[in-house]
Amino acid sequence: MGVVNVTPDSFSDGGRWFDRELAVKHGLDLVAQGADLVDVGGESTRPGATRVDEAEELRRVVPVVRELAAAGVLVSVDTMRATVAEQAIEAGARLVNDVSGGLSDPAMVPLVAAAHVPFVVMHWRGRSIDMNNRAVYDDVLAEVLAELRAGLDRAVAGGIDPDRIVLDPGLGFAKNAEHDLTLLAHLGELRRLGRPLLVAASRKRFLGRVLAGEAGDPPPARERDAATAAVTAIAAHEGAWAVRVHEVHASADAVRVARAIQAREETP
Repeated sequence: MGVVNVTPDSFSDGGRWFDRELAVKHGLDLVAQGADLVDVGGESTRPGATRVDEAEELRRVVPVVRELAAAGVLVSVDTMRATVAEQAIEAGARLVNDVSGGLSDPAMVPLVAAAHVPFVVMHWRGRSIDMNNRAVYDDVLAEVLAELRAGLDRAVAGGIDPDRIVLDPGLGFAKNAEHDLTLLAHLGELRRLGRPLLVAASRKRFLGRVLAGEAGDPPPARERDAATAAVTAIAAHEGAWAVRVHEVHASADAVRVARAIQAREETP
């Protein structure tokens, strides 16, 4: 899953693809590099971010979705608003990726259920503006498992076919680096929830912490793509359904290598 942030303030590439034509070109480039689908979002969810209004999010997202879908790209829409999801689906989006898992907008789950499209339910404890304050766990794996299961149950109770639900552990959302690393170390247990797993580690803070070591400064977000590809290889080997990344080429190569190794493991 390649990322197209149609925002001026994304933590990793804020403003680079804010222009509609550039955003569409970037989406097509991601497909050429190996992306199976392109995730278009118009609202930054970085820690501390404030929300854009609905009209602005629609202005950013819908034209890009429409042009990419018209070009034959499989598009997902990254939004917490049902109105944005609805208009993006009408424009050709085939999947809704809601970082709140349907908690932010009570109209989201009924909309997705009626539209019969896949839905990503992410682990979420609250809005970006104060989510760092919510990164408190006694047992991060057990609590994320329980809260993801509750999100899955809410979506199913709201009418979404369970076969259309993808789960995302929400790396970096109300989690510190130790939490993120623990979740990545236990992807197999997350898969026991019985739904496809989306891993979205690309360029995130925990990778910066790992690369900085004990005393160094974390490298800028755009210098974390090799580390992202390492996570991709691990996620692919652990059976994740997809990874969400900003730089596709290296991660697509990592998936190919992981698949080749798995094929040898399965050969008597």
